[in-house]
Amino acid sequence: MLMRAWITEIRRSARACTVLLLFLIATSSYGQMPVPVEPFHLKETVLADDGSALAFGRYLASLQERNRFRESGPICIEIDASIPGLAKRGNLVAVRQIGASKLSEYTIMKLDGDSLVKEQVIARYLAAQKQAETIPYSAVAVTPANYKFHYAGSFANDRTSVYVFRIAPRKKREGLIRGEIWIDSATGFAVHQAGRFVKRPSVFIRQLDFTRDVNLLDGIPTTRVTHLAVRTVLLGRVELTITERPARADDRQLEGPKNSHSVRH
Repeated sequence: MLMRAWITEIRRSARACTVLLLFLIATSSYGQMPVPVEPFHLKETVLADDGSALAFGRYLASLQERNRFRESGPICIEIDASIPGLAKRGNLVAVRQIGASKLSEYTIMKLDGDSLVKEQVIARYLAAQKQAETIPYSAVAVTPANYKFHYAGSFANDRTSVYVFRIAPRKKREGLIRGEIWIDSATGFAVHQAGRFVKRPSVFIRQLDFTRDVNLLDGIPTTRVTHLAVRTVLLGRVELTITERPARADDRQLEGPKNSHSVRH
């Protein structure tokens, strides 16, 4: 009964769907074009004389570059999803490409697990991702237009420095988070992001948290791992781990009707 009530609420609530899209945009910027960044004066941010200003400038410049996880060709994506309180899990492996419509298209290579997780977590995530690509990313991007940045320190990581900035929304608006980002000084890439969304999309959702880590090799992003945790009223905690990397030749060899599966959206 509780599962049916939750599913019915998700299907009927247009508001929840709209906010879910904003949520996915904020955590899945691979689908967006470069973000124009307005001139920004660092006087708003407390900085030390240790290279943090240079790193922050490189970060802003990186937002205006084309995203490797969209523009580099086919991407292999793996989604592990679970509802721990119900002991239900699901797993998907797919190749994502940009179709003729300029939106993402998925070829499903593997889909296992419980039907509730596959249809109500994984399938809805994929469907919302495609819709999210049509909505302006600039409204929720981690930029000075949307956030205040506060320098929190630095540390050494793999022969380079990483600078930590705490972020807080300028306005308490749907799709924005409170948390932190770690900026790689050499490239300006945000190699780690973590936070909690400041507004809940529905009375059925208590809390939304995410972390994202980008692994670099010689200054080039090689994998991106995103962890999403949603605390719901009816189902308890729902978790997703999304791993993305450029597809290899053996990944693309799997493509074709024989190996493809469909996911109902």
